[in-house]
Amino acid sequence: MVVFPAAKINLGLYVTGRREDGYHNIETLFYPIGFSDILEVVPASGRAEGNIDLILSGIPVEGSPDTNLVVRAYRLLNEKVGLPSVQAYLHKCIPTGSGLGGGSADGASMLKVLTRLFGLEIPAAEIFSLALELGSDCPLLLDPQPAFALGRGELLEAASISLNGYYLLLFHPGTGISTGEAYKHVQIGNPAVSVKQSEEIPIPGWREAVKNVFEPFAFEQQPLIKEIRNRLYECGAVYASMTGSGSAVYGLFDHETEIPADLMAWFIWKERL
Repeated sequence: MVVFPAAKINLGLYVTGRREDGYHNIETLFYPIGFSDILEVVPASGRAEGNIDLILSGIPVEGSPDTNLVVRAYRLLNEKVGLPSVQAYLHKCIPTGSGLGGGSADGASMLKVLTRLFGLEIPAAEIFSLALELGSDCPLLLDPQPAFALGRGELLEAASISLNGYYLLLFHPGTGISTGEAYKHVQIGNPAVSVKQSEEIPIPGWREAVKNVFEPFAFEQQPLIKEIRNRLYECGAVYASMTGSGSAVYGLFDHETEIPADLMAWFIWKERL
C-alpha cells in the first residue's frame, strides 16, 4: 500500500498564549499542497507480531528511527489493538525542520495506512486522538483540507478559502529552525486581524494584514529566509511568507513565473494550486 503524505503551508500564524500543559495556543490557517513524501507499508511475513522495520531513502533524516513518526504511529496503534509486523519504506522529499509538516504527515498517513491495510474498525475520534499524541499538526493531516486551527492546532474548522489558479513557489534555505528556540523568542498576543477575518481580505492585501509571528526570530537566525521572502515580492508574488516556525518560504503568484535564477539553489517545489 503506497500513499503520499502531503505537506502544508500556514497562511498566517500567531501564538496567542501559553498553556498549563507546556504547549502554546496558536491561531493559523493550514493549507495543504501537492508536495509530498512517499510511504509504502507491507506486511512482514515470518516475523513475530508487533515489529516494524523502517527503511529510509531520499533526504537524509537525522536521529534514531525510533523517534520517526512512522515508527511511533505504528507503536501507538500496536499498543491499542496489536498489529502484525510490517516493513515501511519512507522516501523523504519534504525537508525536516522546514515548517511544512512532513513528519506529521508521515505519522498521520501511517495511522491511516495501517487502519486500511488490516481492516481495523477504530472510530475516527480515536484515530484523531492517536494523531494528536504524535504531534499537534497530525490531526489536520489525517484528511488534509484547508482549515482554521486553534488550541495546539487540533481545534479545526473547515475554511472555504481557495487558492485555485495561483502558482506556488517553495524554497528551503538548507537548514531548519529549532522549534523550541522559536517558541522561546516568539511574540505572544492576539493578531490585529484574525485568520478568519483574513479570509475576507483580497490576497494582495495579505502582505500587510497576514503575518507569521515566527518570522522575526527566523530572520535574525537565518537572514537568507528574509532575503528569499523579499526576493519573491520583487519577482511579483502577491503574497510571500515563511511557513510554520521555519524555515521554508513560499510565494503565491497570480501568473506563471520563472524561478529566479538567484534562488534556484534553494528551490524545492512549484505547482499550480
